[in-house]
Amino acid sequence: MWSAWRCWPGADAVLGSTPDTRPPIDAALVRRLVDAQFPQWAELPLKLLEPAGSDHVIYRLGEELSVRLPRHTGAIGQAKKEYEWLPRLAPHLPLAIPVPVAVGEPGYGYPWPWAVSRWLDGEVATVETLAFSSEAAVELAEFLTALQRFTPEDIPAAGAREDLTGRPLADRDRATRAAIAQVGTSSGAGSEAASDTASGAVFDAGAMTELWDAALSVPGWDRPPVWFHGDFHTGNLLTVNGRLSAVIDFGELGIGDPACDLTIAFTLMSAESRAAFRAALGVDDATWTRGRGWALATGLNAYISYAADNPRVAAQTTRQIAEALIG
Repeated sequence: MWSAWRCWPGADAVLGSTPDTRPPIDAALVRRLVDAQFPQWAELPLKLLEPAGSDHVIYRLGEELSVRLPRHTGAIGQAKKEYEWLPRLAPHLPLAIPVPVAVGEPGYGYPWPWAVSRWLDGEVATVETLAFSSEAAVELAEFLTALQRFTPEDIPAAGAREDLTGRPLADRDRATRAAIAQVGTSSGAGSEAASDTASGAVFDAGAMTELWDAALSVPGWDRPPVWFHGDFHTGNLLTVNGRLSAVIDFGELGIGDPACDLTIAFTLMSAESRAAFRAALGVDDATWTRGRGWALATGLNAYISYAADNPRVAAQTTRQIAEALIG
């Protein structure tokens, strides 16, 4: 959804590099692309999905399909990666995931591959409905356990495929320390809450630095690399009738250290449900600390990137950072 949450160092681009040139995407363009490349769906109506994330523009196509077009260069490999892996993953996972049915080619001035997937009904998960549900926390732990156990015969070796290779948390060091300096305060705001000022929420710089230093100093993942979702936060979970139903947006799917997926414990859960999640997943102290570091780093980056213009993201990332500091 919001790319600054993801577990890839490229999400830190917002803190220093030139922004991507983003092609204009509207219903007329999507209609032409679909009709020209997939005439079997030419009669199906299109409806823009709002609010969309920062990586893709999404249209619902008829009742059973969706069209997903990358907004920027950082997302252009996701359509083909999901088309390759999600149909193979789906039978092994306890929650529904999107199943791509086609990959479209550039056309009519739009420069990148795009995807058509099966539509998944549901509402985005919220803290209000699931934060105190230990049952939901255990379900998420079971999902990650199943994902990590997925071992196809032709699983790529670690580092063999750049689009699947996870990066270490240390790759975010410069950007995270810059973010701490930007939003942190030494005025005693405390590690459990943020205080509002004219410039937005500020956080305890000392507490953030202490957590960040700890996350970088604990031992790294020393077991065989496993699959991770890579963008596992509240916005990428769907519910039906208040129960978890699906996990979406696998564009950052990869192989490596699973600590980045622990971000969900700090975006969604309370202390009680987080304890149930950790116990069900069997997370050791070092991995948990790295997970807290991922939650801090991605929360700070999303806060700096979007909070000034989006109150919803401001509230979500403020909570994420505060929960990561609590542990």
